[in-house]
Amino acid sequence: MKKLIFSLLAASCLSACTHTDNNQVSVIKQSQTDINHVSDIKQSPKNIIMVVADGMGPAYTTAYRYFNDNPDTEIIEETVFDRHLVGLSSTYPAKESGYITDSAASATALSTGVKTYNGAIGVDVKKQPVQTVLEWAKLQDKRTGVVVTSQINHATPASYLAHNEHRRNYNAIADDYIDEGIKADVYLGGGWEYFIREDRNLVNEFKQNGFHYVDTYQALQTAPENTPLLGLFDDTGLPSALDDSNPHRLSLMTNAALKQLENDNGFFMLVEASQVDWAGHGNDIATAMAEMDDLAKTMELLEDYVNKNPDTLVVLTADHSTGGFTIAANGNYAWKPDVIRTMTMTPKAIAKELTAGEFTAKDLSDKLNFNITEEEFSKLTQATNDAKDKQKALTIALKKLIDVRTNTGWTTSGHTGIDVPVFAMGHSYKAFQGELDNTAIAKIIFTLLGKK
Repeated sequence: MKKLIFSLLAASCLSACTHTDNNQVSVIKQSQTDINHVSDIKQSPKNIIMVVADGMGPAYTTAYRYFNDNPDTEIIEETVFDRHLVGLSSTYPAKESGYITDSAASATALSTGVKTYNGAIGVDVKKQPVQTVLEWAKLQDKRTGVVVTSQINHATPASYLAHNEHRRNYNAIADDYIDEGIKADVYLGGGWEYFIREDRNLVNEFKQNGFHYVDTYQALQTAPENTPLLGLFDDTGLPSALDDSNPHRLSLMTNAALKQLENDNGFFMLVEASQVDWAGHGNDIATAMAEMDDLAKTMELLEDYVNKNPDTLVVLTADHSTGGFTIAANGNYAWKPDVIRTMTMTPKAIAKELTAGEFTAKDLSDKLNFNITEEEFSKLTQATNDAKDKQKALTIALKKLIDVRTNTGWTTSGHTGIDVPVFAMGHSYKAFQGELDNTAIAKIIFTLLGKK
């Protein structure tokens, strides 16, 4: 029996120890700034899947429960999130960045176990590289992969794969995916703009290193097995779930990645539902719930995978919450998701189509997939007619209309500092129970991967 034992930094940190079954771990709960130290590991998980839902604070998973509810039944149906909630995580960055994190600092904390400044990619506050859990897994001869709905060199995937002083150095980060050594066996997401450039074609370089390249979802189905895989499906991030050719593209890509990564020695995979955050920044509830639905389908896929492969651990959390989203506003004790359940396009896509010419109330109702009143139509057209940028104005007006119809509230277009939920299932999931700091998640994963 292999044991991986963390020495305690201070005796005062000790408290109760929770013992689990033979496939689980013992957890010694400590202060929030330390990890839940893991000891007496009888067997480490073969596969570890880290899921990051960018921007997903507690209100998002609660809202999804009601969005997903069947209104024709008495009960409110349980979601995959309800089944696997185990705790909460704090998200604050290094002190020089205050209490509110950006995605880069938080993803670096989740990938390395080290607090850093906002904007940092896999480096500490002194801008020195810090090893990530993905890099360590690769050194243990595990296969590794990243599946995201942003570009694959965006803040979260980059924080697992690269080291750079700032997240906006997109080309340099993309270059590092080759120049600093290829660290993953599967890359799926967006990014043509950064990987197929006039000065450098990184796709060709991946091909020269034995990768099979695809640029359509359909091509994933015929990708050769046991071959490194690069899939890029848009210029930067993928289309929103509501506007994409496949509204469940994250689960589709995740399923394809699982098939490529499976092997006798196991794998580590990062999955990011990147665009929950983008919907939060845009205060767009319809788009947010579509992204949450894609995430839910992905988690259901992973739930089934864990049932068939009990030596797999899945952990889901958020890097932070976005938008100050609440499922009731203006003092009204109500939230009414009915209208967004039927929407098939984002407000932005609707506005783009309609502002190309004149439109009627019926045109707008048909696009929204619910009927608007004459008063609502009058307000929308007035907002559009008075604006220089008609598409932007109609997009904003449509989101406000949907907020009123659903009674949705927002406090900001940025991030908030609230704690975020932690979900876990499968092998050793109890190690993530309770109140954690985001750095603890990486430290526990390092331990489960055999790093002392």
